[in-house]
Amino acid sequence: MTDISELNARGLVLIGCGRMGGALLDGWLKNGLRPSAVHVVDPKPRGDLSAMGISVNGKLPADPAGLVIAVKPQMMADVLPQLQVGGATLVVSVAAGVTIAAYEAAFPAAPIVRTMPNTPAAIGQGITAIVGNARAGEAELALAQSLMSAVGRVVRLPSEDQMNAVTALSGSGPAYVFHMIEAMAAAGEAEGLSPDLALELARATVAGAGALAVAEDEDPAKLRENVTSPGGTTAAGLRELMDPETGLPPLMRRTVSAAAERGRELGK
Repeated sequence: MTDISELNARGLVLIGCGRMGGALLDGWLKNGLRPSAVHVVDPKPRGDLSAMGISVNGKLPADPAGLVIAVKPQMMADVLPQLQVGGATLVVSVAAGVTIAAYEAAFPAAPIVRTMPNTPAAIGQGITAIVGNARAGEAELALAQSLMSAVGRVVRLPSEDQMNAVTALSGSGPAYVFHMIEAMAAAGEAEGLSPDLALELARATVAGAGALAVAEDEDPAKLRENVTSPGGTTAAGLRELMDPETGLPPLMRRTVSAAAERGRELGK
């Protein structure tokens, strides 16, 4: 982890240790962050934290190297006024819809990096987009990238105005995939499979295809073509799925557009 010595020396404060915050914490500890350097603030902390030597709901360091805020967006108005850091502390946000401007109002001197991970981070398979404010230079962005890489891949955005699109695509995307599994399983049932078998086949198919798409690092159109024999069963199914008016492409455009628009509304 980048600048692990600085984090170990000055401390890292984690506000919120739920599913996402907990996954991050576990990743940091595996990467060499000392438990004694971590200060967790959470109303219902995990039972193992104190036993590991992590400070839980105690006195916070005055000048930590990092402050990671991983609470739900609707809690932010209550949480931010209780926190105070200066210009030497990197503030990292892990909350959808909360803009950099909101954090700058709370921490006017601090470098701030806004992030958008997704739920596969819980098993170390997430992807996170990050973007910083004007005070966040290369060193701060590198530290934020290192912190978020504990739960998967990290990409940098050129500007914050792309964050709503990221949230709509990769942030909300796991829910779209889970629903696709539901829909595939239901379709299998309709063709005569048992519910358990249809679900097992759908889950494994989506998981395997996703893993192959990542492993091959190939244009997904090429991967699709590799599976599709002319005049075969896959081609027959794809004719329905790829219909330009009623198929998946226009549906997915509407889906992502609706999610991005909601993100813009929440950010106002």
